[in-house]
Amino acid sequence: MPQTDSARFTLDPAFTVGDVNPRLFGSFVEHLGRCVYTGIHEPGHPAADEAGLRTDVLALIRELGVTVIRYPGGNFVSGYKWEDGVGPVEERPRRLDLAWRSTETNRFGLSEYIDFVRKVDGEPMMALNLGTRGVAEALELQEYANHPSGTALADLRIGHGDKDPYGIRLWCLGNEMDGPWQTGHKTAEEYGRLAAETARAMRQIDPDVELVACGSSNQSMPTFATWEATVLQESYDLVDHISLHAYYEERDGDRDSFLASAVDMESFIENVVATCDHIGARLKSKKKINLSFDEWNVWYQTHYHNAEPLNWEEAPRLLEDNYSVTDAVVVGSLLIALLRHADRVTVACLAQLVNVIAPIMTEPGGPAWRQTTFYPFAQASAHGRGRVLRVEVDSPTYETPVYGEVPLLHATAVLDESTGAVTVFAVNRDQHRPLPLEIALPALPVTRVVEHSVLADADPEARNTLTDPERVTPRPGAGTELADGALRTMLEPMSWNVIRLA
Repeated sequence: MPQTDSARFTLDPAFTVGDVNPRLFGSFVEHLGRCVYTGIHEPGHPAADEAGLRTDVLALIRELGVTVIRYPGGNFVSGYKWEDGVGPVEERPRRLDLAWRSTETNRFGLSEYIDFVRKVDGEPMMALNLGTRGVAEALELQEYANHPSGTALADLRIGHGDKDPYGIRLWCLGNEMDGPWQTGHKTAEEYGRLAAETARAMRQIDPDVELVACGSSNQSMPTFATWEATVLQESYDLVDHISLHAYYEERDGDRDSFLASAVDMESFIENVVATCDHIGARLKSKKKINLSFDEWNVWYQTHYHNAEPLNWEEAPRLLEDNYSVTDAVVVGSLLIALLRHADRVTVACLAQLVNVIAPIMTEPGGPAWRQTTFYPFAQASAHGRGRVLRVEVDSPTYETPVYGEVPLLHATAVLDESTGAVTVFAVNRDQHRPLPLEIALPALPVTRVVEHSVLADADPEARNTLTDPERVTPRPGAGTELADGALRTMLEPMSWNVIRLA
């Protein structure tokens, strides 16, 4: 990379993006690997509560600041029978899970999920099986979960020990139905009709449900944009959100491009927004479709695809990526991308929550600990609530093999209008050199730097592990000053920064 000059931008409360929906800080629990079993649910563990939930993991999830939790998949949902996961645990059937070639015991099901979500102060986000099932099964699940009493399925829930309805408001109409890997994969026309009919029927039970239609599994899908347009042509006035999924990894040692992964995420968001608004214009609708970025993360998929096929194990160790400090900086940059589009991205789910490409790791019968990626998410959730200010950076650039010329600085800022406090989130993508940063604050009445937190390490491969769980943690930044209506600081090489002003 070339020698850097300084980067700068101006913050003005008159120029905003939009308010942050708390659902932007969601996560994802799928019946995949050890996410559920020995992750959040491990009866017999020294820290398990009466329901078998690991209280050490629950405490970390609360610290992480997760708001909404999508469940039960993911690819898993497209072969899932929700009825298998209700009623007496000892009577639940064992099933083959085609998505991950595993055996599903169904010891953890719908009631256990709702109990778990409530214990971490979260909101449920339930995915429906529109792969091997359809409208009737979706309605049956909605009735079981949400109807108070007086019908067969509502009374069945009560008989299973849950007197009060679950109150699930947010529903996903299937998962990645554009993907040939998906059980019950459909064309855009087939899925669009099914999504519309499912949505229409669900709204007959409850007109106020919030529904997420399946968008493209990623921006590189050959049907991308055409898929969204076709699906929304059928369902535009019946759904509230369309989904986006994206995963990033360092390939062939190209760390420069990896650090610029958010360029792709922002492009993806903007292209989906354009497609949604185009269909809205064609339909002459005043409604705006929002985006649910309900799967995103760093995931080394090449490691998984090169692995041997699984042989129907129960809760195998699968997709347990151990994240470096470099991965954590990229996760921070992806969070910045989501915040920079908070006007249209109103739901987002880090995939996944425990053990499987996750910020939290556990050992069966043993401890739980924070991965490097835990920290950017926890800090963004804690300090990224409020109104996103528009940030247009003037930054030195660098050349990447994948994305071309990219700014070294990636940044956003959030204003807490109730207190006037401002939090700046910033990433320096330069691997080797610090980046001087100046932020002009002409119309913000902040007078002091409350905190400058930095996540960086001299070793780009530094990781947190079972034997060294706090190898990488945030630490105070140095030399940050607020004077003459401007903040001046130096961003360390390849770093995630949180600067809080009041």
